[in-house]
Amino acid sequence: MEEAKNKLVGTFINNKSFGFVIPDDKKFGTDIFISKANFGKARNNHKVVVEIVKPAKADKKPEGKIVEVIGGINKAGVDMLSLIKEYDLPYKFPEEVNKEAQLLPNEVTEQEIKNRKDLREDIIFTIDGEDAKDLDDAVKVTRLENGNYKLDVHIADVSHYVREKTNLEKEARLRGTSIYMLGRVIPMLPRKLSNGICSLNAGENRLALTCTMEIDKQGQVIASDIYKSVIKVTQRMSYTDVQKILDRSDEQVLAKYEKYLGDFEIMKELALILKEKRQKQGYLNLDIPETKIVLDEKGKPIDIHKYEVTFANEIIEQFMLSANETVAEKFYWLEAPFIYRVHEAPDLEKIQELNKFLHNLGYKIKASQDNIYSKEFAKVLEQVKGKDEEKVVSNLILRTLKVARYESTNSGHFGIASKYYCHFTSPIRRYPDLFIHQIISKYIEKNYDVDDYFYEKYSKRAYKRAFSSSEREKVATKVEREAEKIKKAEYMEDKIGNEYDAIISSITKFGMFAELENTVEGLIRFDNMESGEYFIYDDQNKILRGEKTGKIYKIGQKIKVEVIGASKLTRNVDFKLKLDD
Repeated sequence: MEEAKNKLVGTFINNKSFGFVIPDDKKFGTDIFISKANFGKARNNHKVVVEIVKPAKADKKPEGKIVEVIGGINKAGVDMLSLIKEYDLPYKFPEEVNKEAQLLPNEVTEQEIKNRKDLREDIIFTIDGEDAKDLDDAVKVTRLENGNYKLDVHIADVSHYVREKTNLEKEARLRGTSIYMLGRVIPMLPRKLSNGICSLNAGENRLALTCTMEIDKQGQVIASDIYKSVIKVTQRMSYTDVQKILDRSDEQVLAKYEKYLGDFEIMKELALILKEKRQKQGYLNLDIPETKIVLDEKGKPIDIHKYEVTFANEIIEQFMLSANETVAEKFYWLEAPFIYRVHEAPDLEKIQELNKFLHNLGYKIKASQDNIYSKEFAKVLEQVKGKDEEKVVSNLILRTLKVARYESTNSGHFGIASKYYCHFTSPIRRYPDLFIHQIISKYIEKNYDVDDYFYEKYSKRAYKRAFSSSEREKVATKVEREAEKIKKAEYMEDKIGNEYDAIISSITKFGMFAELENTVEGLIRFDNMESGEYFIYDDQNKILRGEKTGKIYKIGQKIKVEVIGASKLTRNVDFKLKLDD
């Protein structure tokens, strides 16, 4: 139990003369007793916020009082609002922040354009998902006369509007990141900025921070520049339409964008070169499909499937990686105060544990205390490409890797196989990007000649901001995962009795987890495996072995399951193993 946590979110159960709250946070470990005097306005099966008034004793549960009623458990939006309350997320902007946002202009002024490179005549594209609203990156690729490529990555100049020491900046720092909760976003910045003046909307003048790179045919950046610009995006594109253009698969789309077809072909050329270069370096292409959860107008999940990632997505990923690496390297050698995206090599012990699982699938990652290279991981990922076990192996590797974080000192990025890496490309939704934009802007304004006072002040800030951003990112990641678990469990609630093909995704001491084709994962407890058989968890080989039959279950194995339980309240799905007749 968390000592400092005296408020929790849970489900209120009314037993007439008394009640109790079942906390959403399972780590709390016990129900909370509620006397009738402390019901407040709560009714049976309401989601509530409960405050602990008496801690648990040896023979008694903790006592609490209802301090807020969120709503009925089946009321639209209550599940996500409960999650917001559980993690104490700042989902409303304070009045002073909204007031500052409203004072900002709706359009770029002529005064703001002065001293910027005017690129409004350039052909520039944004490429995003169809439903994206905060467009903070735009691109242009040109083939140069010497055969090299010129890549312009334009990023919204958010720091021009979100000034230091303002309420907007303080609130962005507090939030650290936007949180995406399926159909609901808790943005880092008010909509006036994120969807308005900072969003690179087509046909509108926008202020940008531009990273221009000359890239040779081997994918090496041989020259670069970072500067303030004003742009006007020529065309907003979706990943879907760009992929149709590359595939030449839709005559209507090809006709609509006929004059830009050559631009997308050059983008594809460069992206392929960059991808090949990264793969040679040991870039880990963890091809783990994201989940697409389709909600109806009331927020109820009506379909779940894998989110399709195409080469159009890859184009933008490769270009953003290049900009992030280029900016990080430049400011590393300038010895500037900065925030880097750091990802250390995994521990050898973790790799040895991973190899126990991989051994069952016929793979191995070579490593020793002094030789842990991302190339070895990349080799295995290449070997499993297109095979049934690809996703399982990718997930196992992901669990072995350390979690990336923000640091004020650079120590490289293992997963991307980069010596220098930062987050520069999403200042609308990530605070570290916004912070380094402030630094870059200062260097540009001072013609790269900053004094010791500036260096000392911003070095201290970089250290603090990196730590707080990493902490906020952890919370955001947890909330987004929990939101997904709630909706997946809710989707499966009316699928009880249905049978599905699945693959064993992990083995534990109390059973095994299996994943369906649509990415929903559920637990098969030992009781729901084979009747009359006792299974032993073989920790050495990471398998389950039947005591009588010697039957083995291992990660990556195909099985058939029946759904026997699902609850959005517990956020769990339970399966039963179905055996061939």
